[in-house]
Amino acid sequence: MHVTPDTAQAAPWYTHRWPWFLMLGPATVVVAGSFATWLALGHPDAMVVDDYYKQGKAINQDLRRDRVASAMRIVLDMRYGGGRLTGRIESLGRPLAAPFTIRLAHPTLPERDLSLLVKPDADGAFSVPLPVLEQTHWQVVVEGSRRDWRLAKSWSWPRQRELAIAADR
Repeated sequence: MHVTPDTAQAAPWYTHRWPWFLMLGPATVVVAGSFATWLALGHPDAMVVDDYYKQGKAINQDLRRDRVASAMRIVLDMRYGGGRLTGRIESLGRPLAAPFTIRLAHPTLPERDLSLLVKPDADGAFSVPLPVLEQTHWQVVVEGSRRDWRLAKSWSWPRQRELAIAADR
């Protein structure tokens, strides 16, 4: 076999830019897919309920408790400031001195939900310490200590400095 001197030795493939350019697309997809998988597995969706049937049945109980609050004509006024949640609660136009619970539900992160046990004085006034309240759109649920009545409303703090919840009549 005869080799001619004008036949040049071809450079290896990795010295050319086109193979690298063509591999850039699939490599980017692999990295993005890995990142998306990490996000999906590391940050599960908190909005999805595992037992939707049981949650649906619980709605009827909540409606019954709303009707009890309406019959009692419960009104709650509260405000947040200086690290304290203060306010007043009334039933049938008179102060309600029975203990109750205030739950503040974060819109997206359940680990930031807050639950406060409130014991009002004889005039229905209360004041409870509350850590720094995040600026977001809270869902507020107020329940009697025996879970016999319930009030619920949204609260965009600090845009709304005060919150008034009155049971539907």
